Amino acid sequence: MKVQICAVGRLRAGPEKTLIDDYLKRFDRTGRGLSLGPVVVSEVDDRKGGGMAGEAALLERAIPSGAVLCALDERGRIESSPDFAKRLAGWRDAGQSDVSFVIGGADGIDPALRDRADHLLSFGSMVWPHMLVRVMLAEQLYRAATILSGGPYHRA
Repeated sequence: MKVQICAVGRLRAGPEKTLIDDYLKRFDRTGRGLSLGPVVVSEVDDRKGGGMAGEAALLERAIPSGAVLCALDERGRIESSPDFAKRLAGWRDAGQSDVSFVIGGADGIDPALRDRADHLLSFGSMVWPHMLVRVMLAEQLYRAATILSGGPYHRA
C-alpha cells in the first residue's frame, strides 16, 4: 500500500526536514516487507491566497483517486501507537492501494475536506505547528512498521 503525506507548505532544509527524511527512509526499509510504502510527500503552496478553501483544492488534487483519506486534525481520534499500526495494517489488508495523510496549513484543514476524510487522527488536544506534525507523523509511520514487523523500536 502506497503512503502519501499531503501537506500545506514547503519544508526547507533544517532539523525538521532531517528528521522527516530519516524516519521516512526507515519506514520505507521496514515497511517494504510488510507491503507498506513507499512514502511520497506532496507539498502544496497556496500562492494565490485562497485561504483554507484554496489549500483544500490544492490538497484534493494531490490525493490519489480512491485513496483512504486520513486527515490530521485536533478534533480527530487520539490513538495509541499500536492502535495506529493496526489501523494502517487494516487498510492494507482490506486491499487499499493508497492512503493519504493530509496536514493542513496554519489555520487547519478546510471543513469540507475534513468532512470527506475517512478517518480523523489527532496527536492530542494541543495544537501543533504543521511542520512538527509532519515529523510526528513520519515517526509514527516508522513506529507502526516496527510494531507490525515485531522489531524492538517500540517498547510499550
